[in-house]
Amino acid sequence: MNVSTKAAPAQVHTLVLYHKALHPELFQVKARRVVSHVGYELEAWLMHGSHMLRLQQRSGCVCELVTDKEGGVPTSGVLATFPCVGERDFEQEIKEERLNYITTMQTETLSENLYRATYAEMMALADETDGLAVQWRDEAGGKNLSMLDIERMAREVHVHSYHLFAATGLVLRTQSIFELKK
Repeated sequence: MNVSTKAAPAQVHTLVLYHKALHPELFQVKARRVVSHVGYELEAWLMHGSHMLRLQQRSGCVCELVTDKEGGVPTSGVLATFPCVGERDFEQEIKEERLNYITTMQTETLSENLYRATYAEMMALADETDGLAVQWRDEAGGKNLSMLDIERMAREVHVHSYHLFAATGLVLRTQSIFELKK
């Protein structure tokens, strides 16, 4: 088994679930996509190493923010917040919006070979699914990637996110499901 000798990341990502809209001027948005369907609209933003999802339906909305910022993010309207470390499942019913939010996340640190293979696999997935992707290089020239794969259905939206960091070999994966209730 090949174990990475890279140091653990200095900052831990955090997932924050809001019961309000967030504004783009708070973030350095690198890519954006809006997906509309009968009864809802999903807006997705990608930043380097983070993302925001806003699901709008009826007169209200919820937002998921995955960020490595320790400060500078809104504190009002927070429904839940927790670090993205290891494996975690979370579910939140939002009765006012008649919505069920479910997320699963996983972090892992990969060896260089596994990181390169995962990076190539995620780029191929982005091409196959028309995923929203942002690539950038770190100070050492390492290839980093943030990617969203959005699947819309009649009463649900599934969003798979992948954030890859070359310097540490860190891969953060989330799958979020927004279930609209009748």
